[in-house]
Amino acid sequence: MSSERGKETAELGSSRSPSDQQPATPSRYESQKRRDWNTFGHYLRNQRPPVPLSQCNCNHVLEFLRYLDQFGKTKVHLQGCVFYGQPEPPAPCTCPLRQAWGSLDALIGRLRAAYEENGGSPETNPFASGAIRVYLREVRECQAKARGIPYKKKKKAASTQGKGGDGSSSTMHFQG
Repeated sequence: MSSERGKETAELGSSRSPSDQQPATPSRYESQKRRDWNTFGHYLRNQRPPVPLSQCNCNHVLEFLRYLDQFGKTKVHLQGCVFYGQPEPPAPCTCPLRQAWGSLDALIGRLRAAYEENGGSPETNPFASGAIRVYLREVRECQAKARGIPYKKKKKAASTQGKGGDGSSSTMHFQG
């Protein structure tokens, strides 16, 4: 059945000139990336004074992430809250709603890609900054503690001694 659909698409495409053809429907990821990129651009333009993308740095990105917290849906208990550290509190409280760590992490990934797709250099990508990684790690740890879920850092792979006899391995490990 998919081959029939492909034939129909090919026939429709061949009957039009290249300028008449509609671009393929973007994937959910591509649509979200474009929406996120436009939202970030809108945020920069609304700063006083407006910030040109060429002058954007990791501090602007951090301010944007903090700004987004007001639209969050994840309850993050404050340290003084009686429910702090409880994964499923028995009653409501007045602690703030925040953006979930996973949402922020995915957002940064999309914006990092969009920056480079829109002509930005990987070397100057403010979304790839070490300060952004530190911020995301702190958010993850804070949210895990607030919910009483200990975050355990994954151990690095142990030495490959014994696998090849000489300690060599055919697996390459990249630092990220």
